[in-house]
Amino acid sequence: MNLNIDAGKGGKKQKIQVDAPGKKRKRGASLDVKQARAGWLFILPFVLGFVLIYLPIIFKSIQYSFNEIDILVGGGYKLEYVGWKNYSDALFVDTTYVTTLVSGLKQLVLDIPSIVLFSLFVAIILNQKIAGRAAFRAIFFIPVILTTGLIADIDKANTLSSYMESSSGIDDGSGQTSTATEIVSVLDVERLFDNMMVGTEVVEYVVQMVNNIFNIVNRCGVQMLIFLSALQSISPAIYESCSIDGASGWETFWKITLPMVSPQILVNTIYTIIDAFTSSDNQVMTYISQVYEQADGNVLSSAMSWMYFLIVILFIAAVSGILSAFVFYQKRD
Repeated sequence: MNLNIDAGKGGKKQKIQVDAPGKKRKRGASLDVKQARAGWLFILPFVLGFVLIYLPIIFKSIQYSFNEIDILVGGGYKLEYVGWKNYSDALFVDTTYVTTLVSGLKQLVLDIPSIVLFSLFVAIILNQKIAGRAAFRAIFFIPVILTTGLIADIDKANTLSSYMESSSGIDDGSGQTSTATEIVSVLDVERLFDNMMVGTEVVEYVVQMVNNIFNIVNRCGVQMLIFLSALQSISPAIYESCSIDGASGWETFWKITLPMVSPQILVNTIYTIIDAFTSSDNQVMTYISQVYEQADGNVLSSAMSWMYFLIVILFIAAVSGILSAFVFYQKRD
């Protein structure tokens, strides 16, 4: 509604916009709404791809796991419902699957903490003010680039591992020759911890972790960057306050650094679990692929895949529930 108001003697009338009673002015979308819209637009291609491509495949895989396939004489096939038979065969008939599954889980339980702890250790070092730290960060991230995409397909034979396994061995001076893939032996670690009252389980874990150092370094690039970003987000004023109060570096790490990066520890642990369970060199995934290539193996491999998927979900839920109790979330004003 427009009102004409006289500005005074010799003045001109001015028009002023006045809202009618009960009429609300239209306002633009808030920043949160705009960000939410941008987020939905960002994930829209993935959602469409999942619904149109992956979802039908998932339903078909579930259907195969509860059926057997009969090849028709004239061509085509027919599904015959057999209930939980494929799952029972995977657990009790094909004993190799259970053995491979248990062995793979044991290896992952050893690898996952090693990868997370090593990536945190490297991130703390690279967060220090040292000369050439940008180059060191790039060096530690190079394995991530080399193991993805086209570059990973170039070295399908895994030349480095093949060379190490084909090596004739290394003489450690004890009269026995160890293979090149074994950087240290159990005997070496037992000598080191002889007077420390350390159990054999710890010794074996240390040996496996050291011998698996190539795989650990190869998979810690993404986790290292996440930890590095978390460390750089911690305010320097907090460390200055600790220094003024006389806190040592060890106390600062346990009471400041570790709690502040605990959310990233949870994120990196979940990421590492998923990456390890779905890796192409995972022995369980490899065995399921071998079963799929066998005659009538598609239904059995489908049942194996869904049992493996359920184990992964339960494992992630258990680890998330345990670590969430120790996660510290900083309150921001």
